[in-house]
Amino acid sequence: MCAEAEAAPGCAQGPAMALAFCGDEGNSTAYNVDHGVLNNGCFVDALNVVPHVFLLFITFPILFIGWGSQSSKVHIHHSTWLHFPGHNLRWILTFILLFVLVCEIAEGIVSDGVSESRHLHLYMPAGMAFLAAITSVVYYHNIETSNFPKLLIALLFYWTLAFITKTIKFVKFCDNDVGFSQLRFCLTGLLVILYGMLLAVEINVIRVRRYVFFKSPKEVKPPEDLQDLGVRFLQPFVNLLSKGTYWWMNTFIKTAHKKPIDLKTIGKLPIAMRALTNYIRLNEAFEAQKNKRSSLPQGSGSIWRALCCAFGRPLLLSSTFRILADLLGFAGPLCISGIVHNVGKGNNTIRPQTKILGVFFISSQEFLSNAYVLAVLLFFALLLQRTFLQASYYVAIETGINLRGAIQTKIYNKIMQLSTSNMSMGEMTAGQICNLVAIDTNQLMWFFFLCPNLWAMPVQIIVGVLLLYYLLGISALIGAAVIIVLAPVQYFVATKLSQAQRSTLEYSNERLKKTNEMLRGIKLLKLYAWEHIFHSSVEETRQKEMTSLKAFALYTSISIFMNAAIPIAAVLITFVVHAHLTRNADFSPSVAFASISLFHILVSPLFLLSSVVRSTVKALVSVQKLSEFLSSEEIGEEHDKCSELRSADNHSKYQAVPLKVVNRKRPAREDWNNYSSHMRRPINITEADDFCVKITNGFFTWTPEGPPALSNIDIRIPQGQLTMIVGQVGCGKSSLLLATLGEMQKISGNIFWSSNPSDSETGEDVSPEKESSVDMEFRKRGSVAYASQKPWLLNATVEENITFESPFNKQRYKAVIDACSLQPDIDILPHGDQTQIGERGINLSGGQRQRISVARALYQQTNVVFLDDPFSALDIHLSDHLMQEGILKMLREDKRTIVLVTHKLQYLPHADWIIAMKDGYIQREGTLKDIQKSETELFEHWKTLMNRQDQELEKETIIERKSVLERTNLRRTMYSREALLKDDEDDEEEATESDDEDNLSSVLHQRAKMPWRACGKYLSAAGILLLPLLVLSQLLKHTVMVAIDYCLARWTSDAIAAKTELELRNCSVCKDFNHSPYSKVFSILCCLGIVLCLVTSIAVEWTGLKVTKKLHSSLLNKIILAPMRFFETTPLGSILNRFSADCNTIDQHIPATLECLSRSTLLCVSALAVISYVTPMFLIALVPLAIMCYFIQKYFRVASRDLQQLDDSTQLPLLSHFSETVEGLTTIRAFRYEAKFRQKLLEYTDSNNIASLFLTAANRWLEVRMEYIGACVVLIAAVTSITSCLYNNLSSGLVGLGLTYALMVSNYLNWMVRNLADMEIQLGAVKRINGLLKTEAENYEGLLSPSQIPQNWPDRGEIQIQNLSVRYDSNLKPVLKHVNAHISPGQKIGICGRTGSGKSSFSLAFFRMVDTFEGRIIIDGIDIAKLPLQTLRSRLSIILQDPILFSGTIRFNLDPEKKCTDSMLWEALEIAQLKHVVKALPGGLDAIVTEGGENFSQGQRQLFCLARAFVRKTSIFIMDEATASIDMATENILQKVVMTAFADRTVVTIAHRVHTILNADLVIVMKRGLILEYDKPEVLLEQEDSVFASFVQADK
Repeated sequence: MCAEAEAAPGCAQGPAMALAFCGDEGNSTAYNVDHGVLNNGCFVDALNVVPHVFLLFITFPILFIGWGSQSSKVHIHHSTWLHFPGHNLRWILTFILLFVLVCEIAEGIVSDGVSESRHLHLYMPAGMAFLAAITSVVYYHNIETSNFPKLLIALLFYWTLAFITKTIKFVKFCDNDVGFSQLRFCLTGLLVILYGMLLAVEINVIRVRRYVFFKSPKEVKPPEDLQDLGVRFLQPFVNLLSKGTYWWMNTFIKTAHKKPIDLKTIGKLPIAMRALTNYIRLNEAFEAQKNKRSSLPQGSGSIWRALCCAFGRPLLLSSTFRILADLLGFAGPLCISGIVHNVGKGNNTIRPQTKILGVFFISSQEFLSNAYVLAVLLFFALLLQRTFLQASYYVAIETGINLRGAIQTKIYNKIMQLSTSNMSMGEMTAGQICNLVAIDTNQLMWFFFLCPNLWAMPVQIIVGVLLLYYLLGISALIGAAVIIVLAPVQYFVATKLSQAQRSTLEYSNERLKKTNEMLRGIKLLKLYAWEHIFHSSVEETRQKEMTSLKAFALYTSISIFMNAAIPIAAVLITFVVHAHLTRNADFSPSVAFASISLFHILVSPLFLLSSVVRSTVKALVSVQKLSEFLSSEEIGEEHDKCSELRSADNHSKYQAVPLKVVNRKRPAREDWNNYSSHMRRPINITEADDFCVKITNGFFTWTPEGPPALSNIDIRIPQGQLTMIVGQVGCGKSSLLLATLGEMQKISGNIFWSSNPSDSETGEDVSPEKESSVDMEFRKRGSVAYASQKPWLLNATVEENITFESPFNKQRYKAVIDACSLQPDIDILPHGDQTQIGERGINLSGGQRQRISVARALYQQTNVVFLDDPFSALDIHLSDHLMQEGILKMLREDKRTIVLVTHKLQYLPHADWIIAMKDGYIQREGTLKDIQKSETELFEHWKTLMNRQDQELEKETIIERKSVLERTNLRRTMYSREALLKDDEDDEEEATESDDEDNLSSVLHQRAKMPWRACGKYLSAAGILLLPLLVLSQLLKHTVMVAIDYCLARWTSDAIAAKTELELRNCSVCKDFNHSPYSKVFSILCCLGIVLCLVTSIAVEWTGLKVTKKLHSSLLNKIILAPMRFFETTPLGSILNRFSADCNTIDQHIPATLECLSRSTLLCVSALAVISYVTPMFLIALVPLAIMCYFIQKYFRVASRDLQQLDDSTQLPLLSHFSETVEGLTTIRAFRYEAKFRQKLLEYTDSNNIASLFLTAANRWLEVRMEYIGACVVLIAAVTSITSCLYNNLSSGLVGLGLTYALMVSNYLNWMVRNLADMEIQLGAVKRINGLLKTEAENYEGLLSPSQIPQNWPDRGEIQIQNLSVRYDSNLKPVLKHVNAHISPGQKIGICGRTGSGKSSFSLAFFRMVDTFEGRIIIDGIDIAKLPLQTLRSRLSIILQDPILFSGTIRFNLDPEKKCTDSMLWEALEIAQLKHVVKALPGGLDAIVTEGGENFSQGQRQLFCLARAFVRKTSIFIMDEATASIDMATENILQKVVMTAFADRTVVTIAHRVHTILNADLVIVMKRGLILEYDKPEVLLEQEDSVFASFVQADK
């Protein structure tokens, strides 16, 4: 090696070289070895090169060969990832080593610059060491991932050699009296320590893994998560560098660009982050708290302590990172100050006098007074600071997410044990519980995100103020005081802001309620021409909402304004005071720009302070609520004891899960407890007395204080037989069932469940010790199939609702569906029994819900079935069928024990055992025969009731018809709706389904593009005046900001130049520098800047308000005038979403995002412009950085949008699972399905949490990259400006200006990209609303002007129908074909026909609600096609088959146009048989009708609709099956009234039951849109073969 050769004296004979290893000073001191070879400094340095060269030679071939052989499997699968012991320590030491080596290289170069010759040996060894250190860590990483520790032996040798050679050098320095004052001595000492520590780490790996020097090496498997290939979230498993820079996310974000991200792509959560793991952690902390403070009451304090105990450590870590980052943040201003100061002095380092061993040494002070050194240090400080900051954010957010999962699981477990009375007594509503889950857990999560700020902010503020004081003296405190005094104002504004937001929310809820009602009753509104009334009512609420939105906008703009203006004000006051008050002040560029940077740093914590304080207050309230909830009443204690497994360590609510949680070879279900499927076993009934349940002397209550709801209960329910419970409404039948199930609180008495073989079904081991436990009656209860009175459905498919987690058995399923006659209902649903029901998707009628709920109970394989009034919503035929096929055939013949609560006494003869109840006690129990003998009165009473119920049979036929009708209606909307259901999903998803590559690529291209069009639409809605104001004010503001800083640069440069001149002249007579002209210009500019800040913030918010107003009103107008067809084909939910979520986005989010986006973009642009102005060289370096930025943001935006959508979409099932559980609590407990539901909850929570985690990681990925690019900008700007200052006489003020702006870029780059991504998501709302704005309105204009239409048209009511053909839409088949009819004035017409024959379409044709494409209808001589729609619809009356009432008063429901007097309204009510009902209500006509008329029965609602039609005194009156839900008696009265009250009007009745039209003047029989028969009813009846006659026959 030439290094050694050169060190030998023989080399020195040659001519002096320009660059020699030991320098070329000609004199031979460098090569002098008289005092022994080790005392030659150059030789020692050469010796130091040896280990590095050795390492490079050894490892390169291994790396190349290794990588070469791996090229086949280059992508090492992460299941082989391991961490050797001391993994993190090694990475940290390596990073420190690299930094020290960079310092050593720099020190060598700077100290060598002092002497004339070039000494390579001062920095070349350090350079080699730098390369070797990087190689060592790459080499180590590869060994670790391929798990081949034997190769680490190379590193062991390397660290040993490096340690030895450095120690020799250090010892030689000590011998030659080199001390701590010399920087090189300190660096060498540090390196010795570092190499020593790395050697120790390496030896430790051998000690633990025993891969050499030991006989048996230790085999190690990778972490468990990684053996599970489903885990894609690798943050916990990657190495330190990848953790800090989120490098592992690269592949993920790249694939997101190729295909959309879904739950499959993001995989499972790592075990440590799963809700179950965190729940167990939290629960242990809770238990520990309980044990510690068993005497004290459990308050919110103990919850806080438990939270801190479970999740405190990561928060400490996060806070440490945060404080480190904040402290490093101050490196920026200090380095700027140093650089500008040194550059001003010409960067001339004082010549050091210390020369030892033939080379110069410099002290650290001299080292740091070099501007280039400072620039590099600033770069490193920035990199570190940004990495620490993002790490702090990440750790805090991950902790928050884990905490949320744990608390949600905790709440869910509590729900599972809530006592039912709590829910029914209204102490705790489902809404409150859902709020607890949706809002309060998120508040806590946010608090944990912002928590590190609580301790980091004070540190930041104190250090910042101290540094300002150090730079500026007393005037700094004045500036800082301005900022601190205004902080409370900011807090005040923030609280006002949240108040405004709350009131906005209230109004928007009210508006949504009205909109919802309007959309639900849209058909009625159109038929009655009442659109304008409801339109104005919604608009009125919107006006109120706009007022509070204005307040919201005002406070938002003040808050934005203060943010921008406070630093300007502070800087202005500080500098003016500083320049004028302090006479001999150091007013140099270095001081000025450092203080500006410091002010920028100071403002951010103070702005954050208000939100942190608010978040803390909210978190305190949330924990208070949580503690109240967790301490609420639980269900009977016996229940608790039985559901916990009594394992030896009884600390877990779960059945000894923690032991099994790790074993993932089993399916996850079984983690919770091993439920074997309930296999039926035949039961032999040996004696009649064999009971299934027996209650002795039972007293039960709902509330602990209240009187018993059930008293003196002594019953037995025979095994395998049908028991019926009968009694009046409210006598405690349902309570008895619930008491048997253990849902009520037991005051005294016992419940025994027979010990039949089916007990072991539940998977509980019946161990002898358990037998002896107190609550033997509860242990015995197996799973009970329970159908509650109010049907409870899951948010799942019909099939899943019926099978309810049991294995699917086709024959059984078929039989159950048949028994519940669900087949016809299933046939109508768009996807058959795979249709989603529940909150989203289709809502079923009450009867359908009830039958599905009963079907679930029939399908289950349990021994005991409890049915609570299963017939209440069914008509007679369905209930007969259900009784025969379902209950008697399927259950009883199967020898299952059935308990049936019912009002239908005609089924009593089927019962094996009857329990008659009265007022909460048992009146009688026994068989029907027993009762007939002993209680004759009761029996007679039942008999009369039975007869009466048989008479109802005919009545019920009506209702059955109605259900058929419901089906046709549903079918009509369903099929049309199917076509448009996809409308709501973005078009992109649809296209993705097509497989062809070409299509896919265009879709992906679409995904990567910004929705500029929507942006243009949004801005253009602002109008001609606002848009230019918006743009100009923003541009002006940023120009002024730059001008302020430029002015400062000039001012300080001139001041310092004047000062230097004074010092050179050294005259006492010369005048001081005059500050006033500068300070005047500066003050004017600052004030202008503050004013412009105000203008821009107000302009943005004003624009937002205007756009909001415009979009909402045009949307409302469009929707309310849209044709009926639009509502039949568009799901109501999707229209409502436009009014709720999308309007909210446009109201509150877009303006703020727009402001932020434009501000950060313009700041970046102006900063880059300033830097380029100061040093044009910078532009060359800018190009690659800009390209990188472009690609990063392009990839990030796509991934971010997908993840955001995933995060939102995984939240919905979680919340609905909670509300579902709360509603179906009794059913779940009866079935003993708690464990299955808990398992489901864990799945939902985990999938929501993993989406949130990935979103966080993606944000960090972006920010780290953007910050690094920002740091590069700073480095390049610093180096170029220093160079041009030293060689091209650039003023030092401008250098300061350029650097200050470069620092700003790094702050605002990622803001820009984040806001761009947010803006893209939010503009989706504008896009969707614009989509709806394209709908065509109905043609409201007529050919006739109002003056041409007679005032009282139609006064006679003559109708001529000529060749009429009608269809629902231009692309559908006609529903009426060439219909001709003539109706004379005052005739009563009946129209009948089978379902789908076109009867209803016939009535709609009069109102032009359907598309008439041929023929015409002439009423009183005017063709209705020529009339304006409003006129036509307001002159006819119709009663629809579905009664629709609106919330408001009865008066409003009858006469929203306020045209009638009270007497007219009473008259109408009297005709409709409602006068006595309304009279009895408080307020009479002004009595309140709740939403949808829920406070009246179906029949009463129908009568109100009749009254509504009577109020409009029109001469043509159409009744569309209007009497379907009215009982026979009332209907007969109505028929008579209609005949008398409407004697002179034309009445068209569309009938379901033919007997209602027997006394009509004319009958029209329709079939498939054609008129089949058209004559007087008596004529048709005489014809034997007439269709009408057959109808009448069937109806009897």
